[in-house]
Amino acid sequence: MNADRAVREPLDEHSREQIEAALATYRGRPGPLLQVLHEVQNRLGYVPPAAVPVIAEALNLSRADVHGVVTFYHHFRQAPAGRHVIQLCQAEACRSMNCQQLTAHAESKLGVKLHQTTADGRYTLEPVYCLGNCACSPAVMIDGQLHGRVTPESFDALLAPLS
Repeated sequence: MNADRAVREPLDEHSREQIEAALATYRGRPGPLLQVLHEVQNRLGYVPPAAVPVIAEALNLSRADVHGVVTFYHHFRQAPAGRHVIQLCQAEACRSMNCQQLTAHAESKLGVKLHQTTADGRYTLEPVYCLGNCACSPAVMIDGQLHGRVTPESFDALLAPLS
């Protein structure tokens, strides 16, 4: 979807209420942008592009400032995630244990690149930059469940019950 078109699409009532609640929680605090964005994502599962101007106006920031933060941090999603979120560690310890090979395998198996969701909405593939499981690299988190020493074969086995 075109980003400009997404911004023009109005927020539904539920989304607008959740964004306003997030803003109300942190309004008046110094530098609340990151806290607001985290709260919006916690409430909606992502930060809708149409939320950017609402947040910018409420915090007296430019749309570019808010958009820049949303797009800079890998944590923030700009579209709903799939039913299963797969996070592949890309940090140094995992890189030393060939996470690039595992990432290529996951992309091939799912038919998507990092930061994308499969066409059927089943899987979202995300990079993360440390899962704190460095001794068991490469590490993967699937739906909040941490797995270590993941190989392409064990990755496939982890996905099998989710199919």
